Amino acid sequence: MRLLWRFVLPATPRRTYSAYRSALSFVPACSPADTASLEQLQDFVNRAARLFVITGAGLSTESGIPDYRSEGVGLYARTDRRPMQHVEFVRSAKSRQRYWARNFVGWPQFSHHQPNFAHRALRGWESRGKLHWLVTQNVDALHSKAGHSRLTELHGCSHRVVCLGCGDITLREELQRRFTTLNPSWSAQAGAVAPDGDVFLEDEQVLHFRVPSCKDCGGILKPDVTFFGDTVNKKTVTFVHDRLSESDAVMVVGSSLQVYSGYRFLLAASDRKMPIAIVNIGPTRADHLAELRVSGRCGEVLWAIQHL
Repeated sequence: MRLLWRFVLPATPRRTYSAYRSALSFVPACSPADTASLEQLQDFVNRAARLFVITGAGLSTESGIPDYRSEGVGLYARTDRRPMQHVEFVRSAKSRQRYWARNFVGWPQFSHHQPNFAHRALRGWESRGKLHWLVTQNVDALHSKAGHSRLTELHGCSHRVVCLGCGDITLREELQRRFTTLNPSWSAQAGAVAPDGDVFLEDEQVLHFRVPSCKDCGGILKPDVTFFGDTVNKKTVTFVHDRLSESDAVMVVGSSLQVYSGYRFLLAASDRKMPIAIVNIGPTRADHLAELRVSGRCGEVLWAIQHL
């Protein structure tokens, strides 16, 4: 008989449970993981002394942040909109105006998302010395909010802003205040939320939105994230490879690994003959490299293996 683990929330106020259910609207439908797979994953984690973890958008969907590729609920499935390209942002002032106007409207909601159980479980592994290093492909700062310190944000963080002229780094919250000052009477009705924190607005809605420049050099301000079409800093890649070389097992949580910037570390782990486990809804690019594959919601799976 095939046994299934069903995630049961502890007693919580109705408002908290309602928020949890609302967040799951961005999580693809899936069956609960079977007990045998969970026991194998528990054994995998127990055997690891220095675990290297890679997380992706599938982790943050359970906090209410949509992703791009999830079947039926991701951005690509819900709309024909596509994320900002690096070249477009750098070359076009109009594109920057549109991006920042949308981001300005979406920021209050995006910035208030909180870590879910999966984030906190991984933080617990770090505090107990189980997790050697965590690499996230997400830009939402939820791992930082959960308290991680052994962390690399591979694609940057949307809570920071970088000047393309002088390289100065400032807080996104500070830029929000500058937007408000420059646009005291500007408002727009928000549409659907995108994975990178902005919302969908029509071009005519952003025509009069004013975008500030760097206070120090007058340069272009950009989120401190890797846009599509850009590459991850080479020093960051080297640093992550070094942390991987210090580890003894690799676990992927909530990523299809379709982007090479994350997939490369699975290739390196495979070359080193390191054991690999994957927790994700749906297939991943690295399934053929893994000794164990568990299909399920990240929070439910990590909760279950702690309560077997």
